[in-house]
Amino acid sequence: MPTIPVVNMQGKAEGELSLNDDVFGVTPNVAAMHLVVRSILANRRQGTQSALTRGMVRGGGRKIYRQKGTGRARHHSNRAPQFRHGGVVFAPQPRDYVVKVPRKVRRLAMRSALSAKLAAGDMIVLDSLSLKEAKTRLMAKLLKDLGVTRSCLLVLSGRDENVQRAGRNIQALSDAYTSTINVYDILRADKLVLTRDAVMAIQEVYAS
Repeated sequence: MPTIPVVNMQGKAEGELSLNDDVFGVTPNVAAMHLVVRSILANRRQGTQSALTRGMVRGGGRKIYRQKGTGRARHHSNRAPQFRHGGVVFAPQPRDYVVKVPRKVRRLAMRSALSAKLAAGDMIVLDSLSLKEAKTRLMAKLLKDLGVTRSCLLVLSGRDENVQRAGRNIQALSDAYTSTINVYDILRADKLVLTRDAVMAIQEVYAS
């Protein structure tokens, strides 16, 4: 059973936390994580791009000149792709980019991402997190005390207005709830910071 040190807001050790093997101790499945990340990014696409094919462009109903005798190439409509104002070859049309992933694969990818962060030493567990004021300097000090110098994903067990407002102006910091975290956000962050309550909530959901 893997364990991880629990620290306070000043970065001082407050003991250890035993983690569930089924959530934080699995061998990362790269294929599952790749599929889920591809699905997340694809599902964010609007799919509203659109262009006109030669059959959709207005005009061009008559043959532009006779077939033979001119010495020029044979053409019919001046709305063909090679002409100015013509249609587009294989024009993109509105479409749905959604990539569906089975539930078991999504759960495996989440466990793999969490286990990979723990194995790499990029996961920090806070005993508790609360700020007296919604001040950016307080959040910046917290991250400095925790040794976070690059991008960070802060996972909370529930809504905390002061914490979220304090971190809003820190570009490298993003926050999420245990119910909204996803594999892409976990993997792209250099550090994963969770509260003890958030870890417990995640284990309750993803433990098999």
